[in-house]
Amino acid sequence: MIQVGLLTEVQKDELVGQLYAPDCYFNPIQDINNNWVISQEEMEQCVNPSFDWVKQLPLIPYEPIPTPPAQPSTDVPT
Repeated sequence: MIQVGLLTEVQKDELVGQLYAPDCYFNPIQDINNNWVISQEEMEQCVNPSFDWVKQLPLIPYEPIPTPPAQPSTDVPT
């Protein structure tokens, strides 16, 4: 089971667009329960001292939002 770091909405807003390492940006996403989360990789590899607090985030199981099934094409060949 994949574990991810749980964020508050305020924490998520602080991380959007910020670097956790050179050329690596935080990418908070929402899970199926509307929790904002970041990956353990982002937490563990963070070298930006402004965001050292991410290393202390509580871990929760990642429950992704299911991908909707593909819709059949309505294109009619000519």
